[in-house]
Amino acid sequence: MTDATKLTDGSLIAADKVNGTDVYNFEGDKLGEVEDIMLDKISGQVAYAVLSFGGFLGMGHKHYPLPWSVLKYDTQKGGYVINLDKDLLKDAPSYDSDAEFTWTPDYGRGVDRYYGTTSMWM
Repeated sequence: MTDATKLTDGSLIAADKVNGTDVYNFEGDKLGEVEDIMLDKISGQVAYAVLSFGGFLGMGHKHYPLPWSVLKYDTQKGGYVINLDKDLLKDAPSYDSDAEFTWTPDYGRGVDRYYGTTSMWM
């Protein structure tokens, strides 16, 4: 572990520590966990968290890109919270974990439209 990854006591966190963090809705339901984060190569900003949800024994689960701006960290839960009903997640943009997937600007715009966020894909 490098010294840079030890600087996580405040508001900074290493990407490998975000992966595996639970995601809840405002009702307290666990929706899944962050499987990965996606960074904008140009700005260096985190654009999306990829939520892993569903499946059984690691098979058949889906990935749901969530705009980073819709996630709020809850220190009491030790996880992220999003204002999203579990049923609405089923209709959210997603892709199968075992399928080949290529991110496109159109797909990113669709994710942002679904969550009502400003698209970086203008």
